[in-house]
Amino acid sequence: MKKLISVVCVFAMLFTCLVPAFASADYPFKTSDGVVRDPCVLVHDGKYYMYGTGLSNGQGYGCVVSEDLENWSAPMQVFSPDESFDGYCDYWAPECHYYEGAFYLFATYRAKSTDKRGCGIFRSSSPTGPFVLITDGHITPKEVDCIDGTLYVDEDGQPWMVFVNEWTSREDGVGAMSVVKLSDDLSRLVSQPKEIFRADDPLWTNDHVTDGPFVYRTSEGNLVMLWSNMALTGGYAVGMAVSDNGKIDGNWLHYPKAVYKQTNKQADGGHPMLFTTLDGQLMMAIHSPNASSETTHETATFIPMQDNGKILVRADGDFFSRVADVILGIVFDMYRMLSGLVHNADNGGC
Repeated sequence: MKKLISVVCVFAMLFTCLVPAFASADYPFKTSDGVVRDPCVLVHDGKYYMYGTGLSNGQGYGCVVSEDLENWSAPMQVFSPDESFDGYCDYWAPECHYYEGAFYLFATYRAKSTDKRGCGIFRSSSPTGPFVLITDGHITPKEVDCIDGTLYVDEDGQPWMVFVNEWTSREDGVGAMSVVKLSDDLSRLVSQPKEIFRADDPLWTNDHVTDGPFVYRTSEGNLVMLWSNMALTGGYAVGMAVSDNGKIDGNWLHYPKAVYKQTNKQADGGHPMLFTTLDGQLMMAIHSPNASSETTHETATFIPMQDNGKILVRADGDFFSRVADVILGIVFDMYRMLSGLVHNADNGGC
């Protein structure tokens, strides 16, 4: 029996030593090692797939894989343009969505034919590609700069794209957020784009940027959008808007303060998206800081969030900030409901 116990202990010790070696070989990089902007995390089959600007091996789009959000694989290419592809630079902000049995990449690139930035939609049977363009080049309006497309599927199963009318093509230099209906196969538009708000609408900012929209429905049915602009106090930041009627093309009301901004305890950061971890925690992914320096670089940052039914709040805040968020959230939700009633009345009822 003693010999058997000794043999078991030896095997246990060997297993303990070997597992980290295998893990480090498969996932050699820490989150903080990667230089990445606009991170998007897809959770699929027990793993995390992160896409983002800067993860490509050359032109195109790339992805890294993890089992714990801390240790990541080497970057792998999910789309590489050939000579026939219309894009030539600005391969930005790839977002991967699982929809109707396939994986779809919503991604930005600058076109040779127009020299404008726009969003294309790519399809694959695997989260690691290869992805194939299914739209006729840019699916966004081709005559202006548009970036940061994201997928939203409404309660009737209708797919929409939310995208940025970039400030670079606007006469007044102020960006805007727009929504548009997509065909069921996501290959074309089936409505005209509708502008839903401008960059300088909220109280927490008066700047010109409308980056990184991401749409989420709360447990009580409120439709929330996270996005980014510059905070009044400085630095890249994350804001939140809520639809007054729960519809993507409704009247969007802006939460009065930034969800995330630069403080003396944290760097600035933004371009948010949401995912749920394998253990059930709602998480916001951003890149932070917003610029590299001699001492730091942009990298993915994961922030635990809480869905309180009304809005989204940070789950890592101190007690007083969380209480303040709850109170402000209740007041804001009352304002949202009142605005919805007024909006419906102005449009002749429901």
